[in-house]
Amino acid sequence: MTAIDERFVHETAAKYGVPGPVAQELMARSRPCLYLVPYEQVPPSQRRNARAAARTGGLPALPDGMDWPEGREPLVLSVDCAALPHDDLGIELPADGHLLVFTEIEYPPESSVVLHIPAGARTTERAATYDSDGEAMRIRVYEPRTLYPVAGLTLDSDWQEAPQTRAFLDGDGDEEALDSFEEAVLDAAAGGHRPGVCVQIGGFSDPWDMAPDGGDLVLFAQMAGQAIDYDVFTMNLIVGTREDIAARRYVGLRYEQQC
Repeated sequence: MTAIDERFVHETAAKYGVPGPVAQELMARSRPCLYLVPYEQVPPSQRRNARAAARTGGLPALPDGMDWPEGREPLVLSVDCAALPHDDLGIELPADGHLLVFTEIEYPPESSVVLHIPAGARTTERAATYDSDGEAMRIRVYEPRTLYPVAGLTLDSDWQEAPQTRAFLDGDGDEEALDSFEEAVLDAAAGGHRPGVCVQIGGFSDPWDMAPDGGDLVLFAQMAGQAIDYDVFTMNLIVGTREDIAARRYVGLRYEQQC
């Protein structure tokens, strides 16, 4: 199920004894997203047609005359926009070209950058070394891992505080049944089982602390540190306005790290 299916949601709600109005609130407070996962985490039913769409780590391929961003943050994610199923995104990304994300995942980032490299641009892979006042310096390079897109569904973290859902829980509603209903819907939306540690594009964030995507801000990307380096236990979130994201004004994005 690449998008939420109203009939399925209501049938699943009935299975767990959840009222129809609660099912409606879940749908109203949902957003589509894309999970970027290794091939072994792609649902078996989707593997035959799976197409690589991203890569963690590695070295950046940049247009002639462009060097690493000034802060020398490591490259953590490269996304092939043309390989993304855009219908499953809740934000507007470029139709082609590559998005490159430079940020720090081990410590709170001081200088982070998202670049869009247009399709057809002549690029050259950059070295990880540079000269600083005569001293040779090296930028951190993470092991490259190929990722595949899996469409999924996310929920507003406060959706259970919606009026009908709150009334259900405050009455005779079964909280475990509600949680099981939610899990069944989200798992089905991701082809059978939601990925755990992964990279997520769009949707609602799943933060470890306060959600940074509130008000006018929506989630651009969420990157678990372990999705990039198995030894890094952080959650890295990038948010911005829908208008800035659609207009590719990535300089306006905000970066947050949670531990």
